[in-house]
Amino acid sequence: MSFRKDQTKRRIIKEFYISRSLSSADLCERSGKSLPLVTKLVNELLEDEVIVESGFAPSTGGRRPLMYSIRPDFQYIIAVSMDQLITRIALMDMHNNYIYAIEKVDLPLKGNDHALYDLTTAIDSFIQNSPIKLDKITGIGIAMPGFINPDKGINYSFLQPGENIVEHLTQALGLPVFIDNDSSLIALAELRFGAAVHEKNAVVINMGWGVGMGMILDGALYRGEIGFAGEFSHIPLFNNNKLCSCGKHGCLETETSLLVLVENARKGIEQGCATTVEPHVFSDSEEANNAIIRAALNGDKFTVELLSEIGLKIGRGVSILIHLLNPKLIVLSGRGALAGKLWQAPIQQALNKYCIPRLADNTVIKVSELGSQAAMIGAAALVMENFEQLHQTTFNATSYTHAL
Repeated sequence: MSFRKDQTKRRIIKEFYISRSLSSADLCERSGKSLPLVTKLVNELLEDEVIVESGFAPSTGGRRPLMYSIRPDFQYIIAVSMDQLITRIALMDMHNNYIYAIEKVDLPLKGNDHALYDLTTAIDSFIQNSPIKLDKITGIGIAMPGFINPDKGINYSFLQPGENIVEHLTQALGLPVFIDNDSSLIALAELRFGAAVHEKNAVVINMGWGVGMGMILDGALYRGEIGFAGEFSHIPLFNNNKLCSCGKHGCLETETSLLVLVENARKGIEQGCATTVEPHVFSDSEEANNAIIRAALNGDKFTVELLSEIGLKIGRGVSILIHLLNPKLIVLSGRGALAGKLWQAPIQQALNKYCIPRLADNTVIKVSELGSQAAMIGAAALVMENFEQLHQTTFNATSYTHAL
């Protein structure tokens, strides 16, 4: 098989992963290849049991085209989602279904000199306990916080800053590894599978322990000159003299992160504020955050007010983005999206106050349905975004191997 044909086949598989179901005509349009070549490759993929026929497209008045879908068990991906406090690991199929998962690995990043070793050990243990053999796993995608250069495989903030994480993990684990900033990968997940599908210009806000951002410009993920675009958390908006994690004062993060939400709730309860949130949850930030959001969704006045206060401040930052980028869509995603529509009213109120109406009126705010799973889906999608560059010796589903 020629390299050119091999690469075209990988491109087709990638398109099936993204779109789930496609016709030969769809594949011609997406790959820029001729119908005879695409038809030949589709037939080979059918023969190798990589894809299956999935029925006919809905009628548009003419002959209904035959549709094809990728088999969910063709290959698998290990997705890793890291934040400053915990790490989640999942084995996912080609339809982004969870096959096997570890929902919580205690792996703090800040001040942890052993974080890279701990991550390597955790993923290696996960692979050893996986129900799927190594030769059926395409690669490992990792979403992590920090200033990341995905091309060089370096996280300049955590995990032994300056060391090539990708090279280290690839050698240790025996699988291709790809890393990127968590907010960028959340935006990728929304672009491929979520609220920003088919959108040309959108901003995705990662509402987590920080307040990250991913930008979709002209239909593609924008990372900036060296991959650092989207540091929404560190816009200096407040004269509060609060020290940010970046070392500066008054950043957006100091008033709007979920850690701030948890701390404000804890202080309020200590001061006697009435709420259904139990004090014992504050021993664990994740548990506390979930409890606060659940209470707010159930109408708890105290927690609704806390979310509204933060939403107003996030909205102030979003107004700056609208003036700079004029996006069609703002997506609220990440861990904090669990609060759903509770964010929309205060953010819209801030836009009414701070935005030029002609700009704000053309921007839609949506809450992600991917929510806390967006980073995991983005990590899996990162592997498939690089699928064309992986050198595969064969595409037979029963003997698919890697040549690293």
